[in-house]
Amino acid sequence: MKKYFWAILAVLAMTGCASNPPLNFSVPNVGHVQTKIDADMRSLTVSLARPDEATGKIPAAAQHEVPQMWQAALTEALNRMAIFSDESARKVSLSVKVLELDVPAFGASMTTRTTARYELIDRKDGSIIYTQDVSAEGVVPAGYAFAGVIRARESINRSVQNNIGQFLQALETVDVTRPMFPANEAAVSP
Repeated sequence: MKKYFWAILAVLAMTGCASNPPLNFSVPNVGHVQTKIDADMRSLTVSLARPDEATGKIPAAAQHEVPQMWQAALTEALNRMAIFSDESARKVSLSVKVLELDVPAFGASMTTRTTARYELIDRKDGSIIYTQDVSAEGVVPAGYAFAGVIRARESINRSVQNNIGQFLQALETVDVTRPMFPANEAAVSP
């Protein structure tokens, strides 16, 4: 009986020492790019999909904090990359719509899935220069922390970081002179 008491006490002590990490979507290891996109990014918005647009679960608790933190992390990463040209005559907006933020309810290993639609839009004529749905996972093994809520929170962080990271890699290949969906046929350059 004494052994069980000390084992339970030790588990409770370890749980008490671990604190729930804050949401931190900041992408590590983002470096300056050599080739800039010939466009000046004027605005960046991040929003959650409406229920009819969502491709997966989005918890109600994500309503306020997730879009703000996603936007801050993406802005930080784009600033570190210095991928847009402030002197360009072409002005663009970046719109991000979170389509899925599927956080596990329980489990030893926690895997969060995120999907977001990134659209780069020409502000002059509304052409969609680039659009892509990016899906990513954030996996946190059982050994990361005893408390499941801590593993779940970290899996959210990792999933969003991976999602933004994949978008940043794809962004380096964007050609603003060839929009994916021109506003009209006259907008397409030969």
